[in-house]
Amino acid sequence: MKTVRRLLKIIIILVTLVIITLIITLFVDYYNTNYLKVNTKSTASKDTYLITNVNVIPMYKDTILKSKMVFIKDGIIQKIADTILIDGIQKFDGQNKFLTPGLIDMHVHIWDRYELGLYLSNGVTAVRNLWGMPMHLRIKEDANTGAIYSPIIVTTGPKLTGPEFIGDDNLNLLNPKEAKEKIMSYKERGYDLIKTYYGLDKEIFDAVIEQTKKSDMDIVAHPSQKVPFSYHLNPQIKSIEHAEEIVQQALKFDLDTTKLKGIIDTISVSKHTSYCPTLIVFKNIHNMMGNDSILDSEPIKYMNPLIRQVDSKMQFERWYNTKINDSSALHRIEKQHKFHLTIVELLHKANVNLICGTDAGIGITVPGFSIHKELQFYQEAGLSNYEVLKTATVNPTKTHSHFESLGTIEEGKTANLLVLDTNPLDDLSVLSEPSTIFIKGKKINRDKLNSFNSKAKNRKNLVATAIRYVENLLVEK
Repeated sequence: MKTVRRLLKIIIILVTLVIITLIITLFVDYYNTNYLKVNTKSTASKDTYLITNVNVIPMYKDTILKSKMVFIKDGIIQKIADTILIDGIQKFDGQNKFLTPGLIDMHVHIWDRYELGLYLSNGVTAVRNLWGMPMHLRIKEDANTGAIYSPIIVTTGPKLTGPEFIGDDNLNLLNPKEAKEKIMSYKERGYDLIKTYYGLDKEIFDAVIEQTKKSDMDIVAHPSQKVPFSYHLNPQIKSIEHAEEIVQQALKFDLDTTKLKGIIDTISVSKHTSYCPTLIVFKNIHNMMGNDSILDSEPIKYMNPLIRQVDSKMQFERWYNTKINDSSALHRIEKQHKFHLTIVELLHKANVNLICGTDAGIGITVPGFSIHKELQFYQEAGLSNYEVLKTATVNPTKTHSHFESLGTIEEGKTANLLVLDTNPLDDLSVLSEPSTIFIKGKKINRDKLNSFNSKAKNRKNLVATAIRYVENLLVEK
């Protein structure tokens, strides 16, 4: 009996030590991102500014409002005019630079708080997170209440799939009743949207559509192969993800522009549906095939370390080995990427609402930085610079009500703004390094944005990330 008691005592001590170690690990990771914390006492009035001498690109139409003043109070744009007379207010000299709305990345996967600074540094002032976990509810709370410097965050719940197990990163739904219960739970807990994923059959999909309508939650759809592609044009589904899914599911890998035209026509009839191409994530397959040292390249040093060690490495080995075993693979991937550009071109010509998303945070798609390459692809597809910029500003506001206060520079809109040295309508690359940003009216200069990059580079929070992922498995499964 004494031996059993000793054994139990040892087990209790060991479990306690493990729990303490885990708590300390998470605390250290949280402490290391304190550089994002907003000092509310010292910044009590720092979301109120008068911006002077600035050229405004409002994005509600293709124009430049030259030499304007912009009055921001409590993070909201109050007035835009040639002259605004207000005493006792902080002034920011725009130095004849250009003011645009902050960028919105409509398809990201957030793994830690360091990434929030990377988005801001690259001019991304709002994101749509499409792989929801419990940690995102905590991050969203701090971000959206202004406790930390962060993009505005809108997040789905966990990715919903059917009964077939296709990875522990998905939530397997076994029947329609369970689907409805999960959606009601996600709504109650604070998730904003529902993401449907590969593997949902019609019966469960119908239940998801029915319940999201009742719960007033939009659906973001990664197309399921178990229903027709056209099934994803239901009014409850506000956006479809990935140009590659048109190739893989609608066209069955047949790169036929005549067949493509019919699919685009079908999508265009659905006026409520936005399309998020995520071209960069597929192009990165080609990049991994063509560069055997890509995991050691400078951009990858900004990836979350757990993702680098697991997902980035796994994807690289998969695609690099594919090239080794199939000499035609590199050409085939490049050919499909070019077909994706055609998809974007035709979607745009058919007046489908294109929204910029990058799938950042997985593989080798780096948070923040990748959006500029994504925008460049849209330019290659034939969109003008103004039309490209719309995909990351005003177009998301047509997709979900969560973004309706963003995307344009108008009175009453949230002051998520970029100050750019030159005109992005002439050269989109200037978007990658704003000299100053405003996030809900709070000003962040370039030096501070650069420090966000430095803090995130080669960070050492692999274990903390793993703990949060295990939390997700325990809570959501």
